[in-house]
Amino acid sequence: MDEIVLRAIAKWPDVPSVYNWLRLDRRGNWLVKGERIGNTAVVEFIGRNYEPDAQRRWYFQNGPQRVFVTLAYTPLVYRLEPTADDALGLRAHTGRLAADMRAAWMDERGDILVETELGLGLIVDRDLPLILERLTGPSGEALDDATLDALVGESPLLGGPALRLRLANQRLELRRIDSQRVPARFQFDPDPRPAPGEPEC
Repeated sequence: MDEIVLRAIAKWPDVPSVYNWLRLDRRGNWLVKGERIGNTAVVEFIGRNYEPDAQRRWYFQNGPQRVFVTLAYTPLVYRLEPTADDALGLRAHTGRLAADMRAAWMDERGDILVETELGLGLIVDRDLPLILERLTGPSGEALDDATLDALVGESPLLGGPALRLRLANQRLELRRIDSQRVPARFQFDPDPRPAPGEPEC
């Protein structure tokens, strides 16, 4: 967190939290009451001061005030970014570059989710064509059109060959996941609400 934020928390420790005000959409945009925040400095400030609490509710620490975030899907949104060795890495919507690719999933809609040391994130939709180019069979072989069509269509390829996703010179097994189970599986609250009797702004 920014030093100025930490000083504000120490000075005013009991400021009520805010709920249902800030939202993260599926493209990594911050929205206030449905309106996208376009100011670059504000976006960067939110990204630097965004993290989960002990209950896995993600929030933006706005000075002394905690602003809980409503998530359209995952806590992070990743964009592909070229690396120095001509591979493709992931940069979170917060501006941080992921270093450790841990696991990858595809949901029933064809969305790709990746877990890194930063947390779980959705690959932004405009990068999906590049992601599909990086899917391979279990031995690194390219996939034919029929396999790709089955992968992103209704067929879950259950019992089929393991597929791999190449990111930042790592090969991750691509697993299947039901989007409805994602919050419970990764233990985060997509829609934080105040506890009974809790003051809020």
